[in-house]
Amino acid sequence: MFSQHKRKSILDIRSSWDKWLSGWRNLPILTFVLILGFQGIGGNSFGNSPDNISTRVGNYGGFTNENNPIPGGEDQQEPWVYYTQSGDTLEIIAAHYQVRSQDIQVSYPVKEDQLLDPGQKLIIPRPVRNSPISDLNLADDEVVYSPNVEGFDTQDYVSQAGGYLSNHQEYMRSTGLTSAAEIVERVALENSVHPRLLLALLEYQCGCVLGSMVDGFDPEYLMGVDDPNRKGLYRQLGWAVNQLSLGYYGWRRAMLTDLAFQSGPAVHLPPDLNAGSVSIAYLFSRLYDRESWDRAMDPHDGFEMLHESMFSGIWMVDSYDDPLFPPGLTQPDLILPFQVDKEWGFTSGPHKAWETEGALAALDFAPASERFGCDRSDAWVVAVADGLVARSEHGAVVLDLDGDGFEGTGWAVLYMHLESRQRVAEGTYLQQGDKIGHPSCEGGPADGTHVHIARKFNGEWMAADGPLPFVMSGWTAQAGFRPFEGSLTRGAQVVVANPLTPAEAFISLSTADLMWNVKISRNLWWEE
Repeated sequence: MFSQHKRKSILDIRSSWDKWLSGWRNLPILTFVLILGFQGIGGNSFGNSPDNISTRVGNYGGFTNENNPIPGGEDQQEPWVYYTQSGDTLEIIAAHYQVRSQDIQVSYPVKEDQLLDPGQKLIIPRPVRNSPISDLNLADDEVVYSPNVEGFDTQDYVSQAGGYLSNHQEYMRSTGLTSAAEIVERVALENSVHPRLLLALLEYQCGCVLGSMVDGFDPEYLMGVDDPNRKGLYRQLGWAVNQLSLGYYGWRRAMLTDLAFQSGPAVHLPPDLNAGSVSIAYLFSRLYDRESWDRAMDPHDGFEMLHESMFSGIWMVDSYDDPLFPPGLTQPDLILPFQVDKEWGFTSGPHKAWETEGALAALDFAPASERFGCDRSDAWVVAVADGLVARSEHGAVVLDLDGDGFEGTGWAVLYMHLESRQRVAEGTYLQQGDKIGHPSCEGGPADGTHVHIARKFNGEWMAADGPLPFVMSGWTAQAGFRPFEGSLTRGAQVVVANPLTPAEAFISLSTADLMWNVKISRNLWWEE
């Protein structure tokens, strides 16, 4: 029996965000005009509790040469041979291995924060201590809503499995009576998590995908999270994807090193894990004590074996021939998401993309207004680039920049809190600067009219202040000390996020102001 009874979650997640906001002094008056004093603009979307990650900067990495000693082995002086993975930078690898960036031998010159092409050989001076989970290798593209989701039919799989979920329905305010398969697919799509992973987790917890459900298991808590605020499948899965994201993106930012348990010794994560594997290990550490966690991590009789039996042939790390981030990945040219000569506020710096913590991928902008809260606005949000509208529902629009209509491939941009009135329809092809919809509070928790915007590539949320920072019209996002804080910079110019937006705090993109490689397109001016 793979399924486990629910267990209490453990220690609260502690957080530390290691970047101080810079550039506060001598702020110039510039194209974004900051005027302090307006409270009616914007708000923190999706709530603003910073449930984040362990503060110790630590050690994990990617592939090691088979001729290398195992961590903690007899020869402690031999260096590691490491082959880079998707999402690696020198500073992250150095943090994983607890060495200095300059001590890592690289065959070509790179910057510390530069995104490295997968499969590059590095020499790292010291091995690190051993860990019991170094054989766990769930591919990153089996965790995020990646290109290999295409063609997988969640409804068909659940129906053919014939288990408890095939007949399970729940009432949702936005969609009424909704099947379990539809809920799984919605959670997967909204949070950019692979639906196969969610189905395997449900089967491991409650036995309800392939079977009739574990005896005595409460159908209100199918993920085993016994919390009245998490009652129902949608909220149970929401909790699970939050833990997955904390592990996955905590790994990406080198902020997670150890797993603690309510009982039993802690686990130090080894350097040869990928982000997908860490996400599973972290989730189970939130659900189980150490003894049960060891069983879940057992490659012969744990979650790996179940996942493999449900979806054979996919339990492996991404190959170098087809990595999640291809060599030479860059962000396409993007413009600011509002019309020229209209006043908007930059209300929130990097923060979570959806309900899930972990990836600080989103920025918030709000139109100028003298009214408080969720006031109706006639301002227009516009397309930051050419693309096809892959989704338009529940306050969200997803612009697919490669134009294939599937948001799990290539670059995609999420817009959130767009009013249903005049919102662009799914299937519409837009050119850069075309109207998308009006900012609002629709689609999720918000305390003021605004638009929330985030990027993802091949299904992975891209940190706004990561190796490929969010750049629009030449303005680059920088994180602050906490989520929602931060700035936009362009050269020596700085605009600081102001979530309170007092009456004089506006951002204006004006043709009469500073010109930054100005170009004309379809009779609209913007800065690039």
